[in-house]
Amino acid sequence: MAVRIRMKQFGRRHRPFYRICAMDQRSPRDGRVLEELGTYDPMVPETDARAVLNAERVDYWLSVGAQPSDKVKVLIEKYGARGTHVEKQRNALDRLAQARGIRAAAAEAKAEQTATAEADEEQPAEQQQAEEAIE
Repeated sequence: MAVRIRMKQFGRRHRPFYRICAMDQRSPRDGRVLEELGTYDPMVPETDARAVLNAERVDYWLSVGAQPSDKVKVLIEKYGARGTHVEKQRNALDRLAQARGIRAAAAEAKAEQTATAEADEEQPAEQQQAEEAIE
């Protein structure tokens, strides 16, 4: 069996997403996978954070004779175990995580504000009911 390391397409129209997989060469593009080795998301704004590979498993499959496709070969050269952009990738992933953390904190603060606003609106209704019961 000839094994290829290639991309399996996911996502929807105008929003592609790929998994980098070890597959039988004869299987269709989105067919059965031997092992998933990473992801590639071309829509991520940080260029160096687009590809995430399990370098240890990629090296294993290359050592047993798997052949990468042209595009995956470029990704392995950049972001593999001995890649040229590994340090840039770590920095880009850190920046992306910080940005997501800031957005998550802002979303939590907004949810907290709406919860307190709803609680404030509920209290006058309860007070009105209490006043009506007294009368």
